[in-house]
Amino acid sequence: MGSATTVALPAIGRARLALVGPATPAAFVVVCLVLLGTGFGLFSSPNTNAVMASVEKRSYGVASATLATMRLVGQMLSTGVASLVSALFVGRAAVGPERAAGFVAGMRAAFLLYALLCVAGVFASLARGVTRGD
Repeated sequence: MGSATTVALPAIGRARLALVGPATPAAFVVVCLVLLGTGFGLFSSPNTNAVMASVEKRSYGVASATLATMRLVGQMLSTGVASLVSALFVGRAAVGPERAAGFVAGMRAAFLLYALLCVAGVFASLARGVTRGD
């Protein structure tokens, strides 16, 4: 399975999560999460291999540290975006039944944004081309 395909799985999962609402069955959410997890699992190892194969052996430590840093930066940015979306859609009030509609709207917007970013990742993955081990 190519890296573009494995990046597409989380994009599909996130796009489907953008459809979640109060009446959405749990099975739908589980399928979306399976798509996300499968895509991450299939992408991580080949991506790490591609990065490590593109550097000289003496630079493995720097390349590995850069990969780890990029993962953490991505986690921090996604947390920041989720917080921003929550603040825009829910405000400073505590999330409760009276704010459920705003919370769901914000969650949908965040998942749609993340899905679009994954689609950009698909194109970046296609532009990278094929490396040994793909």
